[in-house]
Amino acid sequence: MKHLTVPLDPDLLDLADARGVDVQELLSDALRRYVEAEGAPVRDEALRLARRHAVLLRRLGE
Repeated sequence: MKHLTVPLDPDLLDLADARGVDVQELLSDALRRYVEAEGAPVRDEALRLARRHAVLLRRLGE
């Protein structure tokens, strides 16, 4: 796993403290939510395209 360096500004530290978690946990949760939210429309579009071109995809797989 690669690591990400993020500046620990006071607002981030205060939020982690208020939620009762460490900053690493707070950032991991925020990043996971962001990736899920950004990935959903991409997955939906990929599924739409796969359905639209199902016959072609089947033929390519033969």
